[in-house]
Amino acid sequence: MTNLPHKTNDKKLHLNYLDGFRGLAAIYVLIVHLDPSIQGSLPVWLEIFKEMMKYGRISVVVFILLSGYGLMLSVVRSKNNNISGGFLNYIKRRSRRILPPYYAIIVFCIILAAAILALERFTSFKWGLQTGEVHFSPYFSFVDLVHHLLLIHNLSDSYLSINPPLWTVGTEWQLYFLFPLLLIPIWQRFGLLSTLIIAFIIGLAPLYLLNGLFESASPWFLGLFAFGMAAAEIGFSQKSKLIKLRNSLPWDKLAIIFTVVAFLTEWRRLGLHIWISEFFFGLATACLFIFCTKLVIDGKKLPRILQILEHPLAIALGAFSYSLYLTHGPVITLVRRFLLSLDISPTTFAVSLYLLGIVGSLVFAYLFYLVFERPFMSSFLKKRKVKDAVS
Repeated sequence: MTNLPHKTNDKKLHLNYLDGFRGLAAIYVLIVHLDPSIQGSLPVWLEIFKEMMKYGRISVVVFILLSGYGLMLSVVRSKNNNISGGFLNYIKRRSRRILPPYYAIIVFCIILAAAILALERFTSFKWGLQTGEVHFSPYFSFVDLVHHLLLIHNLSDSYLSINPPLWTVGTEWQLYFLFPLLLIPIWQRFGLLSTLIIAFIIGLAPLYLLNGLFESASPWFLGLFAFGMAAAEIGFSQKSKLIKLRNSLPWDKLAIIFTVVAFLTEWRRLGLHIWISEFFFGLATACLFIFCTKLVIDGKKLPRILQILEHPLAIALGAFSYSLYLTHGPVITLVRRFLLSLDISPTTFAVSLYLLGIVGSLVFAYLFYLVFERPFMSSFLKKRKVKDAVS
């Protein structure tokens, strides 16, 4: 992959750190969902590691900002500051990119559920429910399935069924429509600041005015999506005010400050709603995007601590991160079930779950990516092969 500093209008501009960010966020979500809890205590080092692996929502915030950033990037760098090809072509591109892998994993989960229910019916096997299993379930209703097929499962309790991590796909899919129909018109008419304010007002309205309606969909993500849009415009805009803003603020220091505030507001004892900490995590992520983009455009290297985002393995993970996110739920559930059938100590169980869960999820996700995701990518994205990234 090649960075093209100073050529901000080159249609082939590719920011490697975004792929790395996406890949590391996906692997973190995977590890967060590996719950090593069984009867018996774990050694201190495993308990500490487990405590560190409880912030999975941070990765979701990153994914939402990446979506807003990526979609807005093409608008900001276009000649007319609009979506290329119009609304219908935009929806076709988004559908081709997102839906085939999504429906493929739904079919896989249906087949897996049917196999489990058949075993329960015709053999002595019992699936039941085990502690720590919240990422795949063979027990779901026809209504749950319809909601998933329509991508509205995140708006009701249906998101807890089939493959629960898929709730974010429903939220992202809905944001894809709000982007051209709501956010872009507001941005074109009233500017960036108004877009941010209106996005957060609309996103928080169901929470405070409609008694938490659709809270399962995290509607405040509309504001976080707008943060991604803002990071893209500030990073690439040719407007004098935004150029001055881009060059004058210490974006790296702001990212650190907002991250600290986010962790403080996330502290459970304060009793604050989760959207507040995610608001600050979103601010921190947007500042980091602006900081990294400015360095890349100026032809400078990222700081050593951030160079992991451009590491070939992180970029490789980013190439099939969507497949990893879609498929890891049922894979880690099956791995956990297998390990529970063995007579092993809690420590051995935890270590084995992390190792087998991570390796198994990565292998399955990559094969899934080759069959169900990569064929539907644009010709440009197809060139970003995992084997090229690690070679």
